[in-house]
Amino acid sequence: MSAEAQLAQFGIELPPAPKPMGVYKPIVIAGNMAYLSGHGPLQPNGKLITGRLGLDMDVEAGYEASRITGLGILSTLQSSLGSLDKVRRLVKLLGLVRGTDGFDQQPAVINGCSELFRDIFGEDAGVAARSALGTNSLPGCIAVEIEAIFEVDV
Repeated sequence: MSAEAQLAQFGIELPPAPKPMGVYKPIVIAGNMAYLSGHGPLQPNGKLITGRLGLDMDVEAGYEASRITGLGILSTLQSSLGSLDKVRRLVKLLGLVRGTDGFDQQPAVINGCSELFRDIFGEDAGVAARSALGTNSLPGCIAVEIEAIFEVDV
């Protein structure tokens, strides 16, 4: 089933593609590779999800922030490519999780995005090489920031 059909099957309506919050491009396509800048958890109401895992957020809240970030990434891809069906595969995912020194469940948080991509693109094309790292600070105190690299048809 195509990625666009999967979105419809899951009843997912993508938000508008987020606008850059600095001097960068949200996506750069070089050859057949799409490099997506770090995206944050931008909610439909325009507010970012802020917080620190292990302090004022639990894994479930972080997972949801990660999933929302994934929706923003998909929106950027769809806006740039015209259709998510032009995605061949997810190649690499890098997730940063703002947490306390003792918080060590970064992979469980980034699964919110990883599982979304798996559900949309399938087990083979939607599961990539991945890093899930903890950090003590992210721009605007956002809970997560995720960047991705996709192989695409142009």
